[in-house]
Amino acid sequence: MATERHDPITGRPTTGHEWNGIEELETPVPRVVFFFLIAGTLFAIGYWLLMPAWPLGWTYTKGLLGIDQRTVVTRQVEQAAVSRAVWADRIASEDFATIAADEELMRHVRDTGRTLFVDNCAVCHGVRGTGGPGFPNLAAGAWLWGGDPETIAETISVGINSTDDDTRISQMMAFGRDGVLEIGQVRAVAAYVRSLSGQQLGETDQARLPEGQEVFAANCAACHGEEGKGMVEAGAPDLTDENWIYGGDAQSVFTTIYSGRQGHMPHWQDRLSPVDIRILALYVGTLATDGGTQ
Repeated sequence: MATERHDPITGRPTTGHEWNGIEELETPVPRVVFFFLIAGTLFAIGYWLLMPAWPLGWTYTKGLLGIDQRTVVTRQVEQAAVSRAVWADRIASEDFATIAADEELMRHVRDTGRTLFVDNCAVCHGVRGTGGPGFPNLAAGAWLWGGDPETIAETISVGINSTDDDTRISQMMAFGRDGVLEIGQVRAVAAYVRSLSGQQLGETDQARLPEGQEVFAANCAACHGEEGKGMVEAGAPDLTDENWIYGGDAQSVFTTIYSGRQGHMPHWQDRLSPVDIRILALYVGTLATDGGTQ
């Protein structure tokens, strides 16, 4: 019969296992481990008894408490729908001015509108509505078709150059590509257009301004206005501010005049409900006043 060995320093028994002269102490399992094992086992048994837990092929154990998460979620969704209907019905029926003056309603507009905007509009206009190359900056307050909620709602509904029968039409001719203007005239009017927004021009472009002004009056003023301030009836942008959809540098302006622009925005009335469109219209209108921070 083997004699029990003890560690000469601590006096505690060893397991008899030895590695390079080092023997392993016979260390008991800490009591706290047993405590958590027992507590975890009791919790698991209690959960299995009280809550839905075990699959039984075509069904599952229901638990003594009878809790059904599907029922809970369904009830929560129904309650949320009832709560939403209270303010959504007002947004659907009241005029935009009344809604805009009601802080409580506008709080719902900002909360819900942001979700609608991110889900449907942000892919083109950015999360904050600040746009990008080819897509208008909605936070700048520079509107092609008008920035009142009624007009914005109409634009969202029918789109721009979309497949909707009532879509807004916005087309800019390819003055250079289609031979309407010669290259020299395109360069001249591009310089003049850049001057309208206060850009500093070089000597060459400065010399082109008189010709550019004549070309502009004959070819561009019909849509952009004699002073270049745009025309919302035609969706023509204001050329005198610093907001450029396709870029305001010399090359971008030249390309726009030479090749033309045909922007596109899908119509949303087949995808969004009328109340969602009204919420979006109101929300988009706040981007300019809130600085795109919502």
